[in-house]
Amino acid sequence: MPASLAPDPSSRPGPPDLGVTLRRVVASEWIKFWSLRSTAYTLLGAVVALVGFGLIAASVTSGGGTMEGPGEGTTTDPTGISLAGTELAQLVIGTLGVLLLAGEYSTGMIRSTLVAVPRRLPTLWAKAAVFTGVLLTVGAISVTGTFFAGQAVLGSDGASLADPGVLRAVAGAVVYLTGIGLLGMTFGAILRNTAGAVTTLFAVIWLIPGLMEVALPDSWHDRVGPYFPSTAGSAFMTVNPGPDLLSPGAGLAAFAGWLVVLLGAAAWQLKRRDA
Repeated sequence: MPASLAPDPSSRPGPPDLGVTLRRVVASEWIKFWSLRSTAYTLLGAVVALVGFGLIAASVTSGGGTMEGPGEGTTTDPTGISLAGTELAQLVIGTLGVLLLAGEYSTGMIRSTLVAVPRRLPTLWAKAAVFTGVLLTVGAISVTGTFFAGQAVLGSDGASLADPGVLRAVAGAVVYLTGIGLLGMTFGAILRNTAGAVTTLFAVIWLIPGLMEVALPDSWHDRVGPYFPSTAGSAFMTVNPGPDLLSPGAGLAAFAGWLVVLLGAAAWQLKRRDA
């Protein structure tokens, strides 16, 4: 064959680029997230809890009763009534967050994951990105639908998104539920044990704030209590936060602070400690 007709070696396609990129890690975590049927069932359970209890609360209140809204005592606030299911939905979503990482440690799958992504931290960021995107989407649809359904049940006593503070409270419920899921994920990453992480999550959300209210002097409780995740969340998903709560902006900042600190602790733990 004449030299002029010989194929140019430089024109041959090279080997495919199989390097680890954040986009590929996110795609992998997306597949892993939806590969378990329990994921869809758990999300469905959270939606049923949110919608079901919200409609029950609205039905009871429309008959002249009162119910407890998220983070409040007895209330006739129509927005808080329709979002009463947030209290139960957060437990389901928080548990799902724990299982997202603690489940991999319990099955040993985390070793394969870290072999494929040896730098480790992209795995955590990818899991957080996938979980946040799913929770924001599911939360926005279910919380908004629950709000409108609840107001329809309440009828003339209902509220509108245009009323002062209502849109912030509805959006705040979406942010809160997403944040609780991420808190569960960070506890799962730090403790690497499902039972321990779920117990710690419930203690931080419910047990410790309740014990502080009973056991500590009022001056101590008033200084520390509003900064716990559930109480801080109540500040930005309540239409009219009471004097015992932070302002909506301060509550959101305190809630975000928990997420940043715990995500940082989870990243340090993942980087420093063997699987």
